[in-house]
Amino acid sequence: MMKRRYAAIAAAILLCASPALAQDKKPPLRTGVDGTFAPHAMPKLGGGIEGFQIDLFTEVAKRMKRDITIDAVSFSTLIPGMQAGRYDFIAAPTTVTKERAEAMLFTSGYLWTAFQFGIKKGTPPIKGWADLKGKAVSVNKGTPYETLAKAEGEKNGFTVQVYDTQPDATQAVLSGRAYATLGGNTTIVYAASKNPQFVADLELKETRAHWAAPVRKDNVALRNELQDTLDCMKKDGTIAKMAEKWFGKKPEADDLAVVITPGYGVPGMPGYDPTPHELKCGT
Repeated sequence: MMKRRYAAIAAAILLCASPALAQDKKPPLRTGVDGTFAPHAMPKLGGGIEGFQIDLFTEVAKRMKRDITIDAVSFSTLIPGMQAGRYDFIAAPTTVTKERAEAMLFTSGYLWTAFQFGIKKGTPPIKGWADLKGKAVSVNKGTPYETLAKAEGEKNGFTVQVYDTQPDATQAVLSGRAYATLGGNTTIVYAASKNPQFVADLELKETRAHWAAPVRKDNVALRNELQDTLDCMKKDGTIAKMAEKWFGKKPEADDLAVVITPGYGVPGMPGYDPTPHELKCGT
């Protein structure tokens, strides 16, 4: 009789405790990436996706003591999906612009995005647009790189070859059809790490912009928690190690993979909160 009573009491305690335990466990973070944007996110042999963004935000979720689900979809569906409540934030590299910052809240940047030239090994380094006079530059169709290259080509007397993909534009350089290709810095550096005949050359510093994680405007708490976690990963060198792993190059001293900017968000952009805060990083 006594045993049955103790069992009943124990069962009652468990029943009372279960809802509390369930409440302590936060639901998984929901996010998405463009699963064809190597080396940030790309198909993995045997299924699934891998890349810098996958490593980065899997570690972020782990430090936030959350599970995470990462969908591989078209980039064009990510922002509408987040605004509709399907995603909590966007894990795909998202360039911070004034227009976007007016519609969403951003963490501070975790990487720079910039325009960069790639050339064939043995080719003299490019010091400026004038060095391309009389030559050909390959670009990926429909990108900002095509727009800028064509504008500068008219000014500086070089031709622009347009290809359907960045790998095709890179191949044009390797085959000698083009003198250089203009693309995104991480893509150019990644291609150089995979092909010893291809060299990452001049980065156009004036085109630099922050790649950061956006959340909905009404979710300040999540933005701040994501940024604190990313900043702790900068502080302990985790993001720098991931960048070196996926891009084949150690970040420079002024790289956003290591630089912690003040406040929350991107300085100078809408949604930026300059209030100083102490960074508390757990073990």
